[in-house]
Amino acid sequence: MHDTRRRRTIAGLSLSVCLAVSLSACSGNQGGADDSDDVVDVVASTNVWASVVSAVGGDHVDVTSIIDDPAADPHSYQAGAADAAEVASAELLVWNGGGYDDFFPRLAENADAPAVVAVDQAHGTGDDGTGDSDDSAHGQAESAEHTHGGDHDHSNEHVWYDLPVVSAVADRVAAELGELLPQQKQTFTDNAAEFTGRLDELERDIADLAERHGGAQVAATEPIAQHLIAEAGLEDVTPHEFASAVENETDVPVAAQQRMLELVGGEVDAVVRNTQTATPATEKVVAAAQEAGTPVVDVTETLPEGHTDYLSWMSEQVNALAKALDA
Repeated sequence: MHDTRRRRTIAGLSLSVCLAVSLSACSGNQGGADDSDDVVDVVASTNVWASVVSAVGGDHVDVTSIIDDPAADPHSYQAGAADAAEVASAELLVWNGGGYDDFFPRLAENADAPAVVAVDQAHGTGDDGTGDSDDSAHGQAESAEHTHGGDHDHSNEHVWYDLPVVSAVADRVAAELGELLPQQKQTFTDNAAEFTGRLDELERDIADLAERHGGAQVAATEPIAQHLIAEAGLEDVTPHEFASAVENETDVPVAAQQRMLELVGGEVDAVVRNTQTATPATEKVVAAAQEAGTPVVDVTETLPEGHTDYLSWMSEQVNALAKALDA
């Protein structure tokens, strides 16, 4: 089942590239130091977090994402032996947490590598100086299991749409990479500062959107971009029963479906559609919105095909939302 899943390195210099050139080009030492000593192997649960690691680590990280397929659903993904081997050999692990990518902490249970869990940054845990936090992958995996118990915290789990959390993850990744590769610590710090600076610019764009359209009502085919919707000052009026059924892959109650059709038929200013979880129920909603002339804004859970940069991807979605509401 997993043979069709695309797996690619998001960024980094591989040892094979180094060996393809002269020894002197690979190392400034006459003794011929191994180029891999200057590259950290990182495994992330999805290409979203892999792209953040790449922005911070640059040429000094070799990042692999377990889920790199726009059609894959991290909620239900079943990891295989190849996934387990990659996680076991990694020097740093990064995953979302909050029940979103539960397959990953299970893989990390036997790993000794340090870990960065995005939802922990949202909750203000796992930072340096806490004194009693366990930053190993094994400790993080146990913490996730005990905290969440397999239940999804849907109010927090889609934290890649929460820009302050993404900024905190970038800073945390820089700190971990600095520990693993001390000679490049300043590089990681500078890269994280540049990345978070651009996030600040995007936050200003969202603040401008909130100033222009604060209070506008939207409906969503799935509760994925709530952090963005809230930061933009918008009101998500999607019936809870509809959102819950779509996310849990159960039948949408008839009353919730009917109410959703009424909303998108002219009561809301825009519809936010998760293109990775299309169902007959959501397709009816989109069709009704299009028939009524209600703008439909597409969002995704992972980076779409052809995208490797978090900032450009998120900027496109923010711009699409602004354009829909400006119409």
